[in-house]
Amino acid sequence: MKSVEFWFSIGSPYTYLTVMRLPKVIEKTGLEVIWRPFSARQILQENGTHPYQDKPVQTAYMWTDLARQSRKFGLSPRLPVPFPLTGYELANRVAVVAAEEGWVAPYVQETYRRWFHDGHPAGAEPNLSRTLEELGHQPDRVIAKAEGALTGQAWEQATRCARERGVFDTPSFIVEDELYVGDDRLPDALRHAIPNPRARVMRKPSADTVRHARDRAPRPVAGPLSRHTA
Repeated sequence: MKSVEFWFSIGSPYTYLTVMRLPKVIEKTGLEVIWRPFSARQILQENGTHPYQDKPVQTAYMWTDLARQSRKFGLSPRLPVPFPLTGYELANRVAVVAAEEGWVAPYVQETYRRWFHDGHPAGAEPNLSRTLEELGHQPDRVIAKAEGALTGQAWEQATRCARERGVFDTPSFIVEDELYVGDDRLPDALRHAIPNPRARVMRKPSADTVRHARDRAPRPVAGPLSRHTA
């Protein structure tokens, strides 16, 4: 099994889908995921792009598509959510602190839950302090560290590293130096990292389920074979 680098920026709506699904994948498979916060906004601006800013048609489609994808994965966000984030940089600089201290995954997941389920923007109050308190961290300490020069340098270094690795959007995944961009490429990244990942994630069918399926299977009928197959 290979490790997966998960490159993300809190602020991306589609990253919600990945963030809310990854913990279950990790629990079921034992996959090692390295959470790597970076500034996708900075790289997108450098490339002269911002996929939804001042684009009402694309934004409307995004919320429709996110609702559709969320239903597929059994998620129930309250869409649309406040977007874009004004607290984007602080939310991500706290993620840098959390990655350094070893609690980045629960921080990002709880931040997105409060944003997408409760309507409280990431990187702003009450989301930020309540998330930190929920995880057992003192908000004043963490926020002061996040706003400090050392964290700022680490945030810029992470973004430079992403740029050098070819990462240009969020969410992105790297497995053995191979890049996969977008939540819809998560299954491909998992297939690269884990042999037969769907089999590992799916529950093993019970004996009753197997017996029921066998009993409902059609019986063979004698007669000439058709020339056509479905």
